[in-house]
Amino acid sequence: MAGEEETFLRAKHRTFSGLTEAAERQWSGPFCFIQAADPQLGLMKAWRDSNCDSDGDEWAEEVELTKQAVEAVNHLRPRPRFMVLCGDLVHALPGSSYKELQERDLKAVLTGTDPSIPLVFVSGNHDLGNTPTPSSVEQYCKCWGDDYFSFWVGGVFCLVLNSQFFFDAMACPELSKAQEAWLEEQLSRVTTMEPKPKHILVFQHIPLYIESPNEEDDYFNLQKATRKRLLDRFKQAGVKAVFSGHYHRNAGGCHDGLDMVVSSAIGCQLGKDTHGVRVVVVTADDVIHRYYSLEQLRVGGMDEELGNGNGPRKRSINC
Repeated sequence: MAGEEETFLRAKHRTFSGLTEAAERQWSGPFCFIQAADPQLGLMKAWRDSNCDSDGDEWAEEVELTKQAVEAVNHLRPRPRFMVLCGDLVHALPGSSYKELQERDLKAVLTGTDPSIPLVFVSGNHDLGNTPTPSSVEQYCKCWGDDYFSFWVGGVFCLVLNSQFFFDAMACPELSKAQEAWLEEQLSRVTTMEPKPKHILVFQHIPLYIESPNEEDDYFNLQKATRKRLLDRFKQAGVKAVFSGHYHRNAGGCHDGLDMVVSSAIGCQLGKDTHGVRVVVVTADDVIHRYYSLEQLRVGGMDEELGNGNGPRKRSINC
């Protein structure tokens, strides 16, 4: 039990064990991390059966894919400073009889992650429900840790947000207001710091937008008014990039220097991308990233593109 708590419940009291300001405030040179999204155990068969509203009664495929991702990440050198999973950890919604079983099997695979690579969890709509409730948020936090929090890594400030509150907080308005107040406090504080963090990064499940800040509202993005408010606030605070999942395809873009990164899934693909994860290299001046298939990562293909942690050899997006 103690081992599981250390692995899966490191986000507590709105911070993250081991990646605190006291330990990680100072810039210590370039590093990399892994952004993954949507293992979503149970979706692949449901998608093939054209029954995505089901809770997913089979998930062996997603278990194997997640295992491949863990093994590939474990073999990367230098080791990633952390791996973040940007939501929809499992497919079954709160209240489903399958949810606990899917979470159990996902945890069993993730315990294989090298202990030197902290796992950072982001809540998704399938983790909390499309309209989250105080109960569903509480259950998520018991299983995976806080639904929103901040942490530091090598002089970089990171925010993990509960994007479902931005999408539909009708059933838990007070919880949503609490996150808003906390987020404002975090951004206001970091803006006035001296020295400032090298970069500010945001992790959430639902993208601000898929391709353009001016696109129409959709299931896969945040509504225009919310989108504009967050974009303006993030830019004002100097946020460098927002990393998300949810779309099950690679997408995103840049807007006034703010990178919106939409990564495809470890699990079910809804487009032409392959099962994979994103490798992110952080330097003093930039945040460079590229999506890799699990096969590319396994055979070491990232060395040709991003180097061995001494700095990138190829940029993926120019802001």
